[in-house]
Amino acid sequence: MDGGFPHPGDGERIGPNAILQLVAVLDNQLGRAARDRVMQAAGQAVPPPDAGMWPEAACRAVHLTVYRDLPDHAESLMTLAGTATADYILAHRIPGPAKALIRALPAPLGARLLTAAISRHAWTFAGSGRFAVTSRRPLTVEIADNPLTPGDGRPCHWHAAVFARLYRALVWHGAVVEAVEDRLTSRFVIRPH
Repeated sequence: MDGGFPHPGDGERIGPNAILQLVAVLDNQLGRAARDRVMQAAGQAVPPPDAGMWPEAACRAVHLTVYRDLPDHAESLMTLAGTATADYILAHRIPGPAKALIRALPAPLGARLLTAAISRHAWTFAGSGRFAVTSRRPLTVEIADNPLTPGDGRPCHWHAAVFARLYRALVWHGAVVEAVEDRLTSRFVIRPH
């Protein structure tokens, strides 16, 4: 890496918000010095704000460093970063008419439409992981070989927060996401309340 930035051939890619929103949360919650320590320990530079798809390995390194070096804060930091990522998606990636349609539909149909859209765009947030809808009742999605999971039996709080915010904003105001980790498969059970 030159200057800490990845080269085009650096492997699988994932959406830059997996790292950009976490950087912003670290800045806001712990301060720039703490963020710089995390990035240095992860061996990563902060991506530019207009970064395109980013190397999955870089995002994974930062996520794992937060879990390892900030164990008492990791869950809340990842939850805030996942929520901020979902807010970005709601503001910039889901067109207004689509949001209006999902909200106007009966909740089961709105959930089906949102889940279909999430499935089509899974490559942007699952990277090399394999996304699947495994149940409709209760709505359950999985990411096998999730590159952003802590991998130690703890659930992936970042993905759980992304899903919770999207479903709360568009389908069920009180949506609850139960995250379960089975080795490197992250399972998310999404319920209306």
